[in-house]
Amino acid sequence: MVVFLNGRFLAEEAALVSVFDRGFLYGDGLFETLRVVRGQPFLWDAHMERFAHGALVLKLRPPLTSAEMRRAADRLIQFNGLPNAVLRVTLTRGPGPRGYSPKAADRPTLAMTLHVVRRPGVKRPAGVRLITSSFRVAAGNPLASVKTCNKLPHILARAEADAAGADDALLLNTRGRLAEATSSNLFWLSGDALLTPPSRAGALLGITRGVAFELARKLGLKTVEADDLPAVLSRAAGVFLTNSVTGITEVMELDGKTLRRSAIVEKLKEAYAKLVWRK
Repeated sequence: MVVFLNGRFLAEEAALVSVFDRGFLYGDGLFETLRVVRGQPFLWDAHMERFAHGALVLKLRPPLTSAEMRRAADRLIQFNGLPNAVLRVTLTRGPGPRGYSPKAADRPTLAMTLHVVRRPGVKRPAGVRLITSSFRVAAGNPLASVKTCNKLPHILARAEADAAGADDALLLNTRGRLAEATSSNLFWLSGDALLTPPSRAGALLGITRGVAFELARKLGLKTVEADDLPAVLSRAAGVFLTNSVTGITEVMELDGKTLRRSAIVEKLKEAYAKLVWRK
């Protein structure tokens, strides 16, 4: 596989990052993950808007503009011959002296990698089974709006799910309220409304999250940000997750208890698939 690293296209085994890189040492960086569909990065502008916001919050200086990164991404897709793939863009503060201070770390690291994705038409599972993780995300965390390279709570929550034989884990926040899944936004249906936790609950505002809200409004649903307790999921008409790689996935079970299924979730899945593949 060819990767992009600091302006160069290299074989992955030749793409080396310093052991003093602050992304490696401290998770001092951010990333974006997006689908490549028929050779085009899907929702590139939306992802780059969040990327730029994250860089501003973390006081990182990307070495390339969004337009330059897009040209590099297009070449990377062509080099690897992967018109349908997953693209990850990673930016770290780069190498620097020992210690937490970012002083003198003035050579950021920018990498882009492609990853094989399930082929179009391959049947996916109808839904997923979740467990509630024992790990929590911080309510009111100002960094919740940034997709940082610090994901330990999510990693450990996913490890809990793996150990339990579940597909993913539900993360609550430090107030015991709903936040998100390990790499997805959480939604539930109640009456004529589609609800999801707000950013202040500790949820990252995903790009597909915004698309799901748009599609729901086209179906005549109200869209609401709700700071709720997990008990609402057992009463919901339907529950699903959104993610830039997997799209919309229904949740069938939480902590061993079956959740209600909704035809609306299937309609949203179909509408999203049409948008992605421009059917």
